[in-house]
Amino acid sequence: MQSDEPTIPEGVEEALVRAGFGRGDDVAALIERNLRSDVARHRVLALRAGAHQSLLTPAAWLTALGDPDVEVRRETLTLLAYEEIGDERIFSGIINALRDDDALVVDAAAFASGEHLRGDAVDELIVVATGHDDARCREAAIAALGAIGDDRGRGAVLAALEDKPPVRRRAIVALSNFEGPDIESALQRAAQDRDWQVRAAVDQLTRDDD
Repeated sequence: MQSDEPTIPEGVEEALVRAGFGRGDDVAALIERNLRSDVARHRVLALRAGAHQSLLTPAAWLTALGDPDVEVRRETLTLLAYEEIGDERIFSGIINALRDDDALVVDAAAFASGEHLRGDAVDELIVVATGHDDARCREAAIAALGAIGDDRGRGAVLAALEDKPPVRRRAIVALSNFEGPDIESALQRAAQDRDWQVRAAVDQLTRDDD
């Protein structure tokens, strides 16, 4: 028996979710159109679909990095952490995002900088690691400095051992990419840290080195 119920038209968000896995000119057009949508949520979904389909141009990434909506900027940086990037302007945009007013944008920018091992981000990461008001940002910056392993970040990572417990734990991991008597001394002190997870991180690090 046929239903008399009218077919419910697909919403924009549902269409954009499907677009991440579809094919054809209509899919590309949908993504392109919604990258310029007035609705921030639609821009986010279009970015996800475009990244999944490898359809985003450098110009699209740069526009998204400068989007007025923080959710779009956060999503852009999160996606860029896993992208193969060949345009230095995009890397400049990631580094500039380390000075964003939104803490979670800074957090995402630090993560992306670390994932791409950007030595040119070290100076900005040090500023975040040693001076940002949000501990999540300091932690992310310390993680990135550890991943990059540039000796300019050594002092900031060591200083993080005096920060809040999550930052101290991250600093222990970051120290694995640095060597020297100052690192050994810092680890010995951290082995007596009042936070058991910090002590456990030191123990794991020293056992991995054996």
